Amino acid sequence: MFDAMLRGWRAQQESRGLKDETIDPRERLIRRFLDFANGYPWQWTLAHMDEWSASLTREKRLAPSTIRSYQGTVRLFTEFLIDARYGWGPACEEAFGAYPVAIAHEWNTLPHLQDYEGDPEARPFTREELQRCRRRINSPCSA
Repeated sequence: MFDAMLRGWRAQQESRGLKDETIDPRERLIRRFLDFANGYPWQWTLAHMDEWSASLTREKRLAPSTIRSYQGTVRLFTEFLIDARYGWGPACEEAFGAYPVAIAHEWNTLPHLQDYEGDPEARPFTREELQRCRRRINSPCSA
């Protein structure tokens, strides 16, 4: 059932024009989450998401932007599974007596708070900073 879910999610992403370069890493991440949770999507809980997110920070020491991306991938997958148009909920309930639920919400995932979160030295200039530089370059030299 899990492999069928991933195939369905792949087809849904392909129908939206996404390429393998986007889909493949998402699928690998979902498989890693499956291993972490030690259970299938119809068994996943909010606690799995919370513990996994904490481990990404505490143990793996990943950047907030990376963690947010990973959380977003889990959110996309579980939202696909709970979308009634795809029928995974009833299929899981019939087969396993349980159904997938949304486990990534605004209260257990990192918010996007800044325009740029990378290395401060590599940050792109703001419009205001560019305009200041431009004025300096174009101003007449004083002797």
